[in-house]
Amino acid sequence: MTTHSATPETVRNIAPESPVSIDRVETRLIRLPLNEPFETSFGSIDSRLIFLVSVSAGGVTGWGEVVAAEKPLYSYETTGTALHVVREFLAPAMVSRPLSSLEDLAKRFAPFRGHNMAKAGLELAFVDLVARLRDRTISGLIGGTRAEIPVGVSLGIQPTIEELLARVERYLSLGYQRIKLKIKHGWDIDVVSQVREAFPDILLSVDANSAYTLSETEHLKELDRFGLLMIEQPLQHDDLLDHAALQSELKTAICLDESITSIRQTEMALRMRSCRMVNIKIGRVGGYSQALGIHDLCYANDIPVWCGGMLESGIGRAHNIALASLPGFTLPGDVSASSRYFARDVIVPAVTVSSAGTVEVPRGAGLGFEVDIDFIEDLTESSESIVPDA
Repeated sequence: MTTHSATPETVRNIAPESPVSIDRVETRLIRLPLNEPFETSFGSIDSRLIFLVSVSAGGVTGWGEVVAAEKPLYSYETTGTALHVVREFLAPAMVSRPLSSLEDLAKRFAPFRGHNMAKAGLELAFVDLVARLRDRTISGLIGGTRAEIPVGVSLGIQPTIEELLARVERYLSLGYQRIKLKIKHGWDIDVVSQVREAFPDILLSVDANSAYTLSETEHLKELDRFGLLMIEQPLQHDDLLDHAALQSELKTAICLDESITSIRQTEMALRMRSCRMVNIKIGRVGGYSQALGIHDLCYANDIPVWCGGMLESGIGRAHNIALASLPGFTLPGDVSASSRYFARDVIVPAVTVSSAGTVEVPRGAGLGFEVDIDFIEDLTESSESIVPDA
């Protein structure tokens, strides 16, 4: 396979009109209870410890979110490691001298290996800041072309098949365009079969979160008979080689999630034919600098992409909406309404899904939503500020 170079659809100028000096980086840990437990092959959670970051310059503040979880299950990063890396390395680099652009910020972070989620949180906050300073939407700033985005919903593993079927029916009635089922050993072929039998015509996909190995190829091939949109990340989190071997045996498209951590990793995946679709999670790949490049690379090579979710608050969700407005995001993403996960979100208004299964791309400057500072203050478990050296 010949992989074509990434060519942006729109020339992007993700920079303030003149370099800005960051006055303060603030970190906050807040906890939001989930409306219902969410179970994957990693386990079940009933609340999210959410890591918010804000960056301020000249009286204007931009907001971002670090999507790391409390335990190193989906990723080696945790809220604890991200807080350490932001405090000790990334934030000091950010405030050390005036910032001229997103590219400038990415270059400052580049010497620090890994820790994509920590980097992403600050990149998101910076892009929000730039958009607010320039009185533009984030979508417009990054080259978005859609006024609304199609969305699907991710359904965790349920106690019974009856409860799962009821949830599928509920979310279809709310308009969601695609249903994604979490699967694991003992909750896969029979479950998918019953969902497909009950809903023969819906857009359906599954997500294994690395639960299987290449030795289970024959088992995974049974999924081919259900007309799935994709099988997401069936094998190891960092694998490309075995996924390429598995994809050659499957009729169903493999979509890579955890394995896509950078533009370079994406290029290798495409060259090796490890997948036919890509899930771009802006918080997983290190922020806009990498997410935009991955989008452009896939767009140039006719690889469909979609925006995954990490149980974000409305701040992270707003960034996902902006990202998914880019032209290459042709598949319904896991954006979902705020009420899918939280009784009350940290933004106003909350994200809602239309009866047609779409989310409107906000038109206001920056995130396009008001950050509910008072509510965040009430939820804050800890906070820190990093300022330039005097």
